[in-house]
Amino acid sequence: MANDVPVGANDDKNILLTTLNSALFILRRYVEYYHHQRADHPELLLPVINELREARREKPYPESCFFEVDVKDQPDFSAGMSIQAFEGTDTEYEIVARRMRLTFQVALLGVLRDRNPIVSQKLIGRAARGFVRLCQGAPMGQMWCLVATVADTMVDRTMPFTKARKRMFIRIEKYAREVVYVGKVATTKDAPDSLIRDLVYLVYRSGSGNPEATRVLSAFKLTPAEFPDSILEAHARRLYGPGTDVLESLSEALQDELNQLKDKLDIIERGIEPDLAELSSIADTLERLGNTLVMLDLNRLATIAREEAARLRTWEAESRLPGEDELYRLADSVLGIEDAVMQIVSRGITAETDALAGSERSREESIYFKEAVYVVADEARGALTLAKRAITAFVESDYDKLHLANLPATLHSIWGGLQMVNDPGAAHVLERVAASIQDRFLDAREAPEAQVLEALADALTSLEYYIESIGKREESNADLLRLAESSLDDVGL
Repeated sequence: MANDVPVGANDDKNILLTTLNSALFILRRYVEYYHHQRADHPELLLPVINELREARREKPYPESCFFEVDVKDQPDFSAGMSIQAFEGTDTEYEIVARRMRLTFQVALLGVLRDRNPIVSQKLIGRAARGFVRLCQGAPMGQMWCLVATVADTMVDRTMPFTKARKRMFIRIEKYAREVVYVGKVATTKDAPDSLIRDLVYLVYRSGSGNPEATRVLSAFKLTPAEFPDSILEAHARRLYGPGTDVLESLSEALQDELNQLKDKLDIIERGIEPDLAELSSIADTLERLGNTLVMLDLNRLATIAREEAARLRTWEAESRLPGEDELYRLADSVLGIEDAVMQIVSRGITAETDALAGSERSREESIYFKEAVYVVADEARGALTLAKRAITAFVESDYDKLHLANLPATLHSIWGGLQMVNDPGAAHVLERVAASIQDRFLDAREAPEAQVLEALADALTSLEYYIESIGKREESNADLLRLAESSLDDVGL
């Protein structure tokens, strides 16, 4: 790469220079790491190696490039997986294939947008099992069985989506597309060995001792990695700068300071033995906080803290307590700083975090409104879990409607909560689910068809994943709602 940068290079070589600089920095850190660890783990250098290759317009290496395994003699990956073959017409086959591909696409979109990784992993596993059913024992079904195992393992071991893993799942989506547009013929070919090796490597790197993972590794005479993904990630943080643990500690320390400050403001607001000396104490805290924020290069937040400290000094000099409006303005400033401090963990110490200072926030951005959303999400998760158990009991009891008697009312109460927190999309899907249970299960004389039960299960699962994402302080994923609606539409619910 150094040879690719000529003397007197123009701006068009900036990417090469930046990547070269980063690679030299990481290489130096890696030498220091090796000096202390006395162990060589080239996987740690793979991200920077691929950055170098991409900067030179070369194809990046897969994550398994340092992994040696012979995948020509593949075992039966479906062993131990109780999945029934699909039984239905060609039209029904196409409908289910499109739904499974849509499920995979929603998961892939969540992966590429760095949304809730656990939801994406669960959706990938669900889609993979759907394609296993559609493959009906054909060769391509082996790959989908392995994809399902990988997705479950990633959930179990909380494995993140790296750039290499994103590229791999993009590659897998091509085979989902072929099932939809080519049909059953597409399931008769074998997946390439390189893709199977990448999938086996993820199972190996997970360090999982689950029966499914162990079964796959044993077939290739492998044992779980002694240097699993969680440790690999922890070691990588030492090479690539401050990690999440450092940012969390910093955020927690600043929040402790702010909590003490809020307690003092609360005493003044309540008028409980107001003491002018408290104004000086609050001003000292804000000035100390402002100095810390300046050191972190969060200058806008620091300015707000210092301005409020100066205002407090003025009130102290005038020997008066602040009026109601003045107190609320001070409280708003403190809450604004707290909001930014809480987001240091996700945003990092960046200009984006500093830009939160003094900006107008909608109701949806209020930390109090967010807490209300989390409470509703928690209640909704419980209701959906109850719904799935009730439907399972309904089927296992030869369609005894007593198991579903209270379900519509329970779902309706959650519908009200979703309406109150201004999520009409989720509320509408929940309303359709409740109405479907009432019309097709409780009011109907005949037992529901298997396709109806399956579509309702897909809709409930998609809705559950959507609720899970908003309940984990992450951006809601509207694609999951569209997936739920599509499942209901397929069978006319």
